Amino acid sequence: MSSFFKIMIVLLAALTFHTIRSQEGMVQIKGGTYIPLYGVDSTAVTIADLSMDVYPVTNADYLEFVREFPEWQKNKVIRLFADGNYLVDWEGDLSYGKMLAAEGPVTSVSWFAAKNYCECQGKRLPTIDEWEYAAMADETTADARKKESYNQSILDWYEAPKSLKKKVGSTFKNYWGVYDLHGLVWEWTMDFNAVLISGESRKDVDKDSNLFCGSAAVGASDLMNYAAFMRYAFRGSMKANYAVKNLGFRCAMDVPQI
Repeated sequence: MSSFFKIMIVLLAALTFHTIRSQEGMVQIKGGTYIPLYGVDSTAVTIADLSMDVYPVTNADYLEFVREFPEWQKNKVIRLFADGNYLVDWEGDLSYGKMLAAEGPVTSVSWFAAKNYCECQGKRLPTIDEWEYAAMADETTADARKKESYNQSILDWYEAPKSLKKKVGSTFKNYWGVYDLHGLVWEWTMDFNAVLISGESRKDVDKDSNLFCGSAAVGASDLMNYAAFMRYAFRGSMKANYAVKNLGFRCAMDVPQI
């Protein structure tokens, strides 16, 4: 066997190993087409197959990250990338303290930090559409948005105090095998600031992403989906360096197309 082919075999083996390592703790979500909150039949969105973390990133996960990448430690982070609330409840650069559980979801993390964390794992943040597509499932149905019980359970969570104190995996396992998309913390998405504000589609070039999406309720596909309205409004009010006490994240990956 020539040296060239030996090198190629080694590189392919290394790539396969990295992919397997990256996909630990993930489940695959079969893609499909759905109509987002701001859309009609003509603006249906097609989602490709993807892998998504089963659980949100935990305090223990994030502690390991900041040990390896000290520029993201609490007292070393550049304020351009995270405001003064970054890891506000952590005791120090290398300690989340006794008040936070190791298996609790990490919160008070900026979009910049969440994005970098995922990239360092060989992953990425999910897009809004990918997150909403995965999150519209309940325990038994891929799209449970028309179920009154599904929407009510999410609204009940929005009213519940201190759900972020729970450990990951404390909520239901959905149709795809993903936990905690509802009932634990809010989560960053890659394109959180692409929320529709005006016009017929959130992809309009004239949108103003600094406003709340509630002003565009007239263009929504489901006026009764209050839970989704709240998510879009929350995203529309955010900036990338904000660190919010009940806002965490999880990672996603593309599925290689064969």
